[in-house]
Amino acid sequence: MSEAPARSPRRGMCAAILCLEAITLGLTTPVMVSVADVAVSTALWIGLGLAAACLLLAGLLRSEWAYGAGWVVQGAAIALGVVIPLMFFLGAVFALLWGTAYFLGLKIERERAAAYAAFDSSAEG
Repeated sequence: MSEAPARSPRRGMCAAILCLEAITLGLTTPVMVSVADVAVSTALWIGLGLAAACLLLAGLLRSEWAYGAGWVVQGAAIALGVVIPLMFFLGAVFALLWGTAYFLGLKIERERAAAYAAFDSSAEG
């Protein structure tokens, strides 16, 4: 009897953070245009581009490299504070949430693997 692989808590939590961050980054577009006087085309490329990157990465978290790219997006969100100073704070909050989801998810995966290994060894013996 083969079981389906357990869902990755790291993947689920990180995908949720990226989806919420996509909304925030998408909403920076009109703020850049109206408050920071950024050209519309530049604001669209930056705001919607980062939002699209978040959504794309949320779907690609099956691959380990996507987590590294997620860290890059966190840096870009913080760097957006150069244009919209509030993004220094919001970017840092999302980076903290991302880091928490990433490292807590890793811990849960390690503990789950250890528990399964212990269960398997006790079932054999």
